[in-house]
This record gives sequence, C-alpha cells and structure tokens, in this order.
Amino acid sequence: MANDTSLKRDRSAQELRAIIRRHKRWDILFGLLGLLALSIGILTLAALFVDMAVAGIPRLSAEFFTEFPSRRASQAGILSAWVGSALVMAVTALVAVPLGIAGAVYLEEYARKNWFTDVIEINITNLAGVPSIIYGLLALGLFVYTFGLGQSILTAGLTLALLILPIVITTTREALRSIPQHVREAAYACGASQWQVVSHHLVPYGTPGILTGVIIGLSRAIGETAPIITIGALTFIAFLPPVPFQGEPPAGMFDWLFSPFTVMPIQIFNWTSRPDPAFHQNAAAASFVLVFMTLGMNALAIWLRYRLRKNIKW
Repeated sequence: MANDTSLKRDRSAQELRAIIRRHKRWDILFGLLGLLALSIGILTLAALFVDMAVAGIPRLSAEFFTEFPSRRASQAGILSAWVGSALVMAVTALVAVPLGIAGAVYLEEYARKNWFTDVIEINITNLAGVPSIIYGLLALGLFVYTFGLGQSILTAGLTLALLILPIVITTTREALRSIPQHVREAAYACGASQWQVVSHHLVPYGTPGILTGVIIGLSRAIGETAPIITIGALTFIAFLPPVPFQGEPPAGMFDWLFSPFTVMPIQIFNWTSRPDPAFHQNAAAASFVLVFMTLGMNALAIWLRYRLRKNIKW
C-alpha cells in the first residue's frame, strides 16, 4: 500500500515537472517572438531615422533656421515654420493643460458616480480615438465660421487643444488613482478640506504622471497636419506674427494670436510634394529638426518627472 502511494506521488511529481517544462518552453518562445517584434520595430525606426539624418544634416545651418521659405531650395529656410509651431504649441498647452487637469480632478474627486458621469467618461475615452481630421472639421465650423476667429494661431491652438484634451484627462485621472488612499485619509484626519487635499497633496503627488500625459499629448499635437490644413494654415509664408507692442503701427499684446501661420509638418509636406530633389533634402532636414523638437520635449518631461519623484515622500 505504501509502495503504491509512493509510486503515485512520483508519477504526479513527474507529470508536474513535465507541465512546468512545457510551459517554460512556451514562455521562451513567446519571449523570442516579442524580442523579434521589438527588434523589427526598432530597426525600422532606426533605418528611417538614419536615412533622414544622412540626407538632412548637410543642409542644416544657421541660415536654414533664420531664413523664410523660398522658391529656390538653396535659399529656403524654416523660420516661419518653427516659430509658428512654437506659438501654436504654446497656445495648445495653455488651453489643454489647465482644462484637462481641472476636468480630471473633478471627475475623479468631486463628481458623483452616476449614469451622467459614466456617459462623460465613455465619451472621453471614445474621443481619444477619433481621427484628427474630424477635429479639423469641427474647428473649421466652430472657431473659423461661428466664432469668427479666422485661420489664425489661436484657432490652431484651440483645435490641437481639443485633440489632446482626452489624453490629458485620462492620464491625469490615472495619476490621481495611483496615489495611495491613506494620503487622502491622513489629510482629512488632520482637518483639511477637499480642496486642500486636492491642491496640497493629490496634484503635487500626481504631477509626474500628469506631466507624462501632457508631454504625450503635446508630442502628438506637434506632428499633426490634417486638422491644421483643414482650418486653413498657409503652405508658404514669408513673414512672422507681429511682436507685441512693436511695429508700425504698434501691435497689441495679443495681435499675434490672430496672425496667419504655418507649422513644421505643413512645411515638410510642401517640400516633399515638389519634384526637385533639393527640396526633398530640405524636407529631410526639417523632419530631423522636428524629431529633435519632439525628443527634446520628452527628455525635458523625463528629467522633470525624475526630479519631482525624488522630492515626493509618502
């Protein structure tokens, strides 16, 4: 009887080891497939980036950043394009970040959980996946024709702010949810109001995650072309928006908001659509600059997130 029990235990142990070995083989196979997929993606991106850098870096010079676009490829620059991109992104950030954070705080900390907030949450999630051209059509009808803002920097900034608003709201809510509940309970136990808990504890502690979402949204916005073309951005522009309180007659503080504009993606599209290879080299150089603008934004976000996380003490 004892021998039969011992044999059954040995057989069970062998079957268990066989199952473990079989599962380990599947784990190894899945890991290799994942590594292969990652390698294909990284190598493809690296090849495209190297090709762009080889074609574009010889064209980079001080004049390339300080000259306006021209019909002659050797004299063309990206001054109006990078200035326009910077101004549009400034308007986008100033509109989307406060509204997105405020909306996320309300939904996560103040709003009652009922069917109305469920509908809002579902719509926010769905809006994050809407094609960008739809936002361009919405902005064309709302900002350009209804509000009369024209084809201006303000219209472009508001359009891109609507585009990234769902991203900012979603990531901010996730950052607030990641804060341990005992932080809230401790603050309430000390007599803090709900606003003090939010402003003194939740938002500061969630800033690294919020910042990550903001930079993800801005990185998407800086490369968008379809909504900007839809609202009427210019493909060729040889002037800059008016500087506040300068010029003849003197410009007002916010006159630049209503100025015509162009942005880097549109300038790149304009050059790539021309048959002259010299303009294709200009497009590669401008693409290289746009990539580094995006990488610089992400690097700044990573550095700020690292500094903020070092200062957080639970």
